[in-house]
Amino acid sequence: MPLRLSSLFLRTLREDPVDADVDSHKLLVRAGYIRRAAPGIYTWLPLGLAVLRRVENIVREEMDAIGAQEVHFPALLPREPYEATNRWTEYGENLFRLQDRKGADYLLAPTHEEMFTLLVKDLYSSYKDLPVMLYQIQTKYRDEARPRAGLLRGREFVMKDSYSFDVDDAGLEDSYAKHRAAYVRIFERLGLPVVAVSATSGAMGGSRSEEFMHPSVVGEDTFVRSAGGYAANVEAVTTVVPDPVDYTNAPAAQVHETPDSPTIEALVARSNELHPREGQPWTAADTLKNVVLSVSLPEGGKQLVAIGVPGDREVDLKRVEAGIGQALEVGGELEVAAATEEELRAVPELVKGYIGPGLSRDDALLGSTSRTGIPYFVDPRVVPGTSWITGANAEQSHVYHLVAERDFTWDATLEACTVRDGDPAPDGSGPLEIARGMEMGHVFQLGRKYAEALGLKVLDSNGKLVTVTMGSYGIGVTRALAAVAEFYHDEQGLLWPRDLSPADVHVVATGKGTEVLEAAEEIVGHLEAAGITVLFDDRPKVSPGVKFRDAELLGVPTVLVVGRGLADGVLELKDRRSGRSREIQREQVVAEVTTELHGADGPAADTL
Repeated sequence: MPLRLSSLFLRTLREDPVDADVDSHKLLVRAGYIRRAAPGIYTWLPLGLAVLRRVENIVREEMDAIGAQEVHFPALLPREPYEATNRWTEYGENLFRLQDRKGADYLLAPTHEEMFTLLVKDLYSSYKDLPVMLYQIQTKYRDEARPRAGLLRGREFVMKDSYSFDVDDAGLEDSYAKHRAAYVRIFERLGLPVVAVSATSGAMGGSRSEEFMHPSVVGEDTFVRSAGGYAANVEAVTTVVPDPVDYTNAPAAQVHETPDSPTIEALVARSNELHPREGQPWTAADTLKNVVLSVSLPEGGKQLVAIGVPGDREVDLKRVEAGIGQALEVGGELEVAAATEEELRAVPELVKGYIGPGLSRDDALLGSTSRTGIPYFVDPRVVPGTSWITGANAEQSHVYHLVAERDFTWDATLEACTVRDGDPAPDGSGPLEIARGMEMGHVFQLGRKYAEALGLKVLDSNGKLVTVTMGSYGIGVTRALAAVAEFYHDEQGLLWPRDLSPADVHVVATGKGTEVLEAAEEIVGHLEAAGITVLFDDRPKVSPGVKFRDAELLGVPTVLVVGRGLADGVLELKDRRSGRSREIQREQVVAEVTTELHGADGPAADTL
């Protein structure tokens, strides 16, 4: 049956919703595909659900093609499995927690590693049962602090998550390769250009990890690529570390007054004015900026840390978050922010604007064994022998020629600085180019982390118990739909790729007489009989202008107009994306529409 606009549960809007800040959000709401229920939570209306199901079916077909089998878990899950892997705590405030009437703890699942692992443990016990790949398409929940961009960053979202279970690492490599190839095909069918980039594993754990990044100016992620083929999420980029410097003949550290110089810009200007260097002026690259950050721990509370970075670089909090857990030996996803004024005042030794690691190793102000106890990390560019201008831990004063390793030390190095255009790729493949993107999918080689935590073991060919090795593979289904809407639209509305459109053709009946509607009804019947799905604008008292504007907004790629030329047996066939239109004969409508949908080499269609 055609979708009739006269009865379809749909209201289009002429104005953008006030809370929408990206085009996909504006257009999906205006076109009646989704409606906001709460911040980051959306109701799916009939047309939106039709597109969502098409995305799901593409994902499902490609997963089935590699031999994965579909299951379906509850979204409401007990606490105990997540306690076993420590993620009940590690997820922190991102987890939706609740209790039943008996006081038992539950959560709304943000991901299902534990449940997949326990399911296989419950049913399989031998290497002969493996390998196996299981997947589900399921609603997930994350208590995002700042949901935004409609479906691109929500609190409730649909994901496809799949897991592979193998008896050894060679099997995991094979399962990983199959999923990776399936993801390439999925994004090709969705019409979304993606770049596979190296990534960090974060709270998921494991070894190898890649993200499928869709380049987009509205993306929240940053990735890099080089002409030589290197590509990585910015959090995963490793700095090309300079060689250590021989500091045998380096001058001794000296403290100088530097009035009114709490910023790097002011410090450089004051240094060149009051303490000029012979041969070349001081620059921001000669300064060591010590940034104090506040880390929110999963179990509650906060931890101050300090990071020393070259003054010509800024701290990238996402890069810090990617590595700070390992540096502090704390599991889970950690949120990092600049220390507040109150937090800084609680440590009186820290003189804001003039913070340094100390005037000598015996006088350390920063470091886990210093008198403040604040862990001190440095950017990898801070190598032994490098000489710096940095804070003297006294008002209006800085220390010059403070040499790394000779005068100060640190707890660990940490990738913390922003990556810049032109930085060298770590594999030597050339300078890096910065790009913005949306994460569409993520594949992990989990290894044995969850299997060990939950006791998933099988008997190998020698009758010995071995721990199963796992892979985890996710695609954001609702995010993919939003990304398609963001990528395929114009000023008038959506431009769905043909495989995702809620209908094959949008039939618009124009004209005041009943003969137009009657003819359109007959044409729609023939199209439906030929297996062509139809969105039919049969509204009798709506002007042609409104119908055409709605057709542009709704975004069905082929529009068939039944109206002005009907008396001469002529219809108008429009391509929504190009705007081109052509006249076709009424008796040829099924053949012409079929050719439009499938091309000249598509299935043959009879005439009316």
